[in-house]
Amino acid sequence: MSFSLAAQNLARVVWNRTAKLYRRGRHWGLRRQKDLRETQKHARAQMKLGGERGRDAAQHAYAGVVRTSRYWDRLRHRTWPLVARDVSVRRSLRSIANSSAPVIVGPWLSEVGYEALYWVPFLRWFTRHYDVDPDRVIALSRGGVASWYAGIASRYVEQFDLFTPEEFAARNEARQRDGDQKQLGVLEFDEEIVRRARARAGVLTSALCHPSTMFQLLRQFWLGNDSLQSVLDYTEYARVNAIATVDLPKLPDTFVAVKFYTGRALMDTPEHRQQLRHLVERISHRYPVVTLNTNLSLDEHADYVFKDVPGLITLDGWLTPQNNLAVQTEVIRRATRFVGTCGSLAWLAPMLGTDTLAVYADDHFLTPHLYAARHAYNSMDAARFTPMDLSVLDDIDVLHPAPVGHS
Repeated sequence: MSFSLAAQNLARVVWNRTAKLYRRGRHWGLRRQKDLRETQKHARAQMKLGGERGRDAAQHAYAGVVRTSRYWDRLRHRTWPLVARDVSVRRSLRSIANSSAPVIVGPWLSEVGYEALYWVPFLRWFTRHYDVDPDRVIALSRGGVASWYAGIASRYVEQFDLFTPEEFAARNEARQRDGDQKQLGVLEFDEEIVRRARARAGVLTSALCHPSTMFQLLRQFWLGNDSLQSVLDYTEYARVNAIATVDLPKLPDTFVAVKFYTGRALMDTPEHRQQLRHLVERISHRYPVVTLNTNLSLDEHADYVFKDVPGLITLDGWLTPQNNLAVQTEVIRRATRFVGTCGSLAWLAPMLGTDTLAVYADDHFLTPHLYAARHAYNSMDAARFTPMDLSVLDDIDVLHPAPVGHS
């Protein structure tokens, strides 16, 4: 009986042991299968991640190559034309300087402001950089501006001595219709002026330094595509010290010269006329005012005319097409201050040593010129130059209204 019970107990122990080992083995197998699945899953994830990283790296590398290629392409398109342009222009200027013939600079047919702020400084750089003797140089312009070219050209030919004002205006207008207001090339009218200038100066042949050379160099700066350095590389600014030899009316010892004209910076509107008249009247309360109205139709700009302002002095009877700019230059030189439209003679006045208030209503087209002018005046012994938005006058009136009974 005890033997049978012992055998049963032993059988149970063996069974339990076997069952336990089986369960352990089964659990171990399941864990190994799970580990294997996790390992395979991780491996697949790593392979997928590696593939994605590879694709990302490839895409990043491709994008970098594209960006670099585009950058160098843009750089090449920007730089190469500039280098080619500069090399071509310098070669042309060197050829002009190395010739033995007289050098005609001009003819100048564009705006007065561009002549004063860019063309004359460009010629000063050209003659000094290439050591061109002023005795070889003949300046060709209009309005009697020989004094502007002092130290650059020993001779000056007046274009209004070559053409009647009516013929000149008609031919210049036709030139602008066929091309551009800026002198971007030598056109038929330019060639005709040069032929007549040679005959008047008594020279058979000459080299020509045409304004198109300067416009070719600086145009991208005016359009906002080049830096100021593109101007500084080809200009040399200095005071205009030569005195214009012209007859003038008797002027006060102290006075303010005023010249307002219509243009994109100061459009002709009733509001602007009222504001400008108010400004001139304010000035006249403290100083005699000499207005530089020409009453000549020589370009597309028209002067603002202020009638019945007490103490106003005009230049009526003293201005002709041949001397109008010379007279205005000398009046500005003698003035205590110049006040006028931002542009034209406002660029010249600081170079004459006259403090200047340059007024505008829209500075959209003035930005590059203001930038260049400020640098130019800081680099030379120029008088003070202050640009002013016309709307400031309204703000001043609001803050400081005029007493009752006064304008």
